[in-house]
This record gives sequence, structure tokens and C-alpha cells, in this order.
Amino acid sequence: MPRKSLKELCGILEPLEIVGRAENLISNLSCDSRRVEKDCLFFALQGGKLDGNQFIPRAVAAGAVAVVTERGNAPVPPGVSSILVENARAALAAASTAFYDHPTRSMQVIGITGTNGKTTTAYLVHSILQAAGRSGGLFGTVEYRIGDRVVPATNTTPESLDLQMFFDELRRNGRQHVVMEVSSHALEMHRVDYCRFALGVFTNLTRDHLDFHHTMDNYFAAKRKLFEGLKADPPEWAILNIDDPYGARLHRELSLRKLTYGFGDRAEVRATRIHYSFEGVRFTALTPQGELAVESPLVGPPNVYNILAAIAAAEAQDIDMPTIQTGIKNLRYVPGRFERVDCGQPFAVVVDYAHTDDALKNVITAARKLTKRKIITVFGCGGDRDRAKRPLMGEVAGRLSDLIILTSDNPRTEEPLRIIADTVVGLQKATDQYVVEPDRAKAIRRALEAAHEGDIVLLAGKGHETYQVVGDRILPFNDREVAREILVELGYDAHVCN
Repeated sequence: MPRKSLKELCGILEPLEIVGRAENLISNLSCDSRRVEKDCLFFALQGGKLDGNQFIPRAVAAGAVAVVTERGNAPVPPGVSSILVENARAALAAASTAFYDHPTRSMQVIGITGTNGKTTTAYLVHSILQAAGRSGGLFGTVEYRIGDRVVPATNTTPESLDLQMFFDELRRNGRQHVVMEVSSHALEMHRVDYCRFALGVFTNLTRDHLDFHHTMDNYFAAKRKLFEGLKADPPEWAILNIDDPYGARLHRELSLRKLTYGFGDRAEVRATRIHYSFEGVRFTALTPQGELAVESPLVGPPNVYNILAAIAAAEAQDIDMPTIQTGIKNLRYVPGRFERVDCGQPFAVVVDYAHTDDALKNVITAARKLTKRKIITVFGCGGDRDRAKRPLMGEVAGRLSDLIILTSDNPRTEEPLRIIADTVVGLQKATDQYVVEPDRAKAIRRALEAAHEGDIVLLAGKGHETYQVVGDRILPFNDREVAREILVELGYDAHVCN
């Protein structure tokens, strides 16, 4: 475990004021009073619901010898150093990278940002790197892979302290390559400050998180920060979806080396001769290195975009075409992304994380390419999030599906029926073929009971999640497991369930 002097760390924190001794040796950092150890530097962060300053006494009792705070009147007891800063989250990022001796300076980090496709693109790039013998870290919405160690994800992008600690672990184990999803929240909240990115990948930008960013301009500005460098040099390459208007804007405005991908003729990496099926996608990728025959078990048009992004990122990393082919083919599925549940039933059941109107449109459109029969969509909208997207999701689902079972997603502290009422406003603009069932398990059952041979039942919104947030409770709930259990109860074969 590294040790740094408080004085050395204060040099990068740019404190407004220091009260107390700056000669202490710091043996660990924490922004969680439950993880404080002896000789700790504690960061009192202001959260959405809790103020870290209220946990200063607990942190001191556990061994904190100094506290970083934004409050001049924070309850820091005598004998404990107090460091006043303008932004405690920015200070945490600065201290973390210094404490672990700037690990990304000796690593190849690929950052992927955008509204949709980040997770699948990250898994694809990681699989290609593995095929190239460059395996290392993967950080994203589903999980954090630190070499061979897997940690459940708490945020799409880890908090800056955890991130730098993971980077340090990878470096100490000789791993130099990292693929990570970089969320707009992470960019705004300083989680990736001081990270040196070799590549930045931009997938697309559609409406999401406006409860946090308020406007699309703010949302775009947050995403753009990845390509500008946050207290570090900007990426060497920008990999851009040129079909997306915001990707095209980045292409016009950025002065970095750029490689574009998409379906249109402007794209430097593009797809032709595309074939879709439930077994995956096949197409020819036209690239600066030449033509590449692509076979992937991943399903649907959105995954063609994700594969093109991964090809472009791999080419920018000088990975040869046979290795790229192998890495793409090796990725069998991504948890909760157009993931099939098969118990031998004569209709398809698909679980997907789609939780915005654009993502829902993409996944239903992908399903349409695979059947001429009915699409039955089960979905809901999250509580305590952007209310304005609820009718948009309702309208998209109603316009593109044959039957909708409208239910709960993660209602959080909102009344589920109020969320459903917001969504019905858009749904009724498009169809009257819908049923309201707030209980998600019952909604899934109704959809499966209504399905016939050749239909596709789409369970949208929760994807890889294994819980449902209701009020202040986190309840076990997994769309995949619930669907399997119901299919077996309906008489399908438990022994062949995937």
C-alpha cells in the first residue's frame, strides 16, 4: 500500500485553506466513512441525498487524520487537519491519481461514451484485445474486470478513487490495456479527471439523463469532455459514429486524429452486404486496411454499429484483421443486451436494457427484422428520472409493437401508477393494443401466455439488472430468471433452458 505525505497530496489539491498539520503520512484515501482505516485522508463529498460532512466524526473515530471538505464550518475536531477545497470530487480525483502515481500514464486506455451501445462496444473491444493477447481491464455498466478478478458494477464508471486503485492493481500485475465506458455523469463529476486516454469512442447521442443535464446541449458538452482531456492530454484518436449528428459535429470540431464509422458513404469503416438472423449478423466491413468478413453471434442493426466501432478502435490500435475477426466472433453475448431466454418454446424471448425511446426503437426494429409474426413488448419507465421521456417511450413502443404490457421498471420513490400514467399519454397516441400490469412478474407472465409460434416477446428496460428498486428497498428481480421460471411453469423444458 502506498504512503504519501499530506503536504505532497495538498500540492495537487489546490486547497483554499489548510488548518492543522500538513506533515502527516497518509496510508489510504476514502470517501466512505465505513472504509476508513488508520492514517486516512477522508473526503466529505456532497451526495444527492447525503452530505459526507455528517460522517466526519465517524471517519475520525475510524482513523482519519485529515479531512477534505467544501465547508468552512465542517465538524472537524481539534487535532485533525482540515483541507478546504472548492470542489471535493475534483480534489478526490486529483489526490487519487497522485496517491497511486498516475497509473494511466503507462497504460493504453480506451474510453467509450455515448447514449446507447457503450456496453456492447466495450465488450467487443475487450474481446478483440484478448484475442490480440492484450487482455487487461474492463469497466462498465455490468461489471468491472480487473484482470481475472470480477467486481459487480456500482456505477457505469467507477468513482475516481476506485478507478485509480483498479488501474494501479492492473499495472502492478503487468496489465497495460483497459476498455471502459465513460458516462456523462462520470465526466461531469470528475471521476475520470487525470485519466490519459489513448482512444475516445463516441457511439451516439439521444435523449437521456436530462433530469441531470437539463438540456441536450449540456448533455453533449459533458460527452465532449472525453475528447478534450480532463486534467490530462486529450486522446490520440477519436473514433466517431459519423451517421449520428453529434458524431458528425465532433468530426467537424475536433482537431484530433479521427476515424469514422457508420453505414453511409462518408464513413471510413462501414458495413455492406448485411445479413440478419437469430444466429447473429454477417456482413463485410470496408476499412482503411481493406475488406473484413465479419461473423458475430450478436443480433440486430444496433450491433452492426457496435461492431464497426470496435473494428475502428482496433485498427487505431494497430491490431491485424484476422485478430479482429476472431475477437468479434468470440463474443457470444453481452449480459442483458438482446439476450435470449430459450426453454424450447416455439417463440423467442429477448431481454434487453433499452430504457430510452431511441434504444427501445432500435431493439424493437431489430426484432422486426427477425420475424413476420407479433412483437409483444413488456416495458416500464424508471422513477425519479426524466419524466419527459416516458410518453416518448410509450409512443415508440405503441407504434412499433403489436401488443404492449406496460409495467414497472425501477419505480424508486415514485408511485408506480403515476409513472405508468405518464407513459400511457404517449402510448395512446399510437395504439389501443396495450395492457397495464404494474407487477412486473405478472406482466412477464401475461406476455408469455399471449405469445404464439414465431412471435417475439421483448422484455425491455432492466437487461442485466438483478434487482428492482421500490421505495428505499432493493428487491431481487431478474427478468431472465423470472422468464425462465414462468416458461417452465407453462410446460417448457427446464433442462434445455439457457
